[in-house]
Amino acid sequence: MRHTRTLTRRAALAAASVTAALVLAACGNDGGHSTGSGEAGGHGSSSSSAGADAAAGAHNAQDVSFAQGMIPHHRQALEMAGLAAERASSAQVKDLAARVEKAQDPEIKTMSGWLKSWGEDVPTSSDSSAESMPGMDHSTSGMPGMDHSTSGMPGMMDGSDMDELEKASGADFDTMFLTMMIEHHKGAVEMATTEKAKGKYGAATSMADDIVTAQTAEIAEMNKLLGKS
Repeated sequence: MRHTRTLTRRAALAAASVTAALVLAACGNDGGHSTGSGEAGGHGSSSSSAGADAAAGAHNAQDVSFAQGMIPHHRQALEMAGLAAERASSAQVKDLAARVEKAQDPEIKTMSGWLKSWGEDVPTSSDSSAESMPGMDHSTSGMPGMDHSTSGMPGMMDGSDMDELEKASGADFDTMFLTMMIEHHKGAVEMATTEKAKGKYGAATSMADDIVTAQTAEIAEMNKLLGKS
């Protein structure tokens, strides 16, 4: 009788131990799965959200204004530089014009790409015409960089200026080209300085910094060619 009770007690204890082990294992598995899933899911969601926020906030209105203004500004510089190959008499002026073309044409393509990716309008070639901009003339060089559609951009030449440059040749062309390009460069430096101070898009502020550095150096070079200190 005692032997039977002992076996029964042992069987009950064994059953209880198995049940407890199963419960603990189930809890452990559920907890581990939940925690792992929660951490991975939470981290992934956080990363995706941060990535979306970064993409959405990658640029601001100033970046758009900078690109939309600098594209036609650069196009006019290219138009001026293109005249130098046949009309300039100075090899130094021709070299400078070639460097302007080499630097600014790729920047136009880059800025056009930014605007397309942002869903913004890319200025057409006609936007480089001063007549298409109210109040535009070369006397606007003191104005801060603004959206090209509402005000004159600093340093831009008007139609009569460009007509005179096209008609000039030799030494007269050299002097006129250098004088105009100095004003044009000063305008670009002003616009780029505004972008550096107020822009948000890293690539745009970096380009603005490059423009300030390169065109400031070219202004000094052109002043030297004109015999100015």
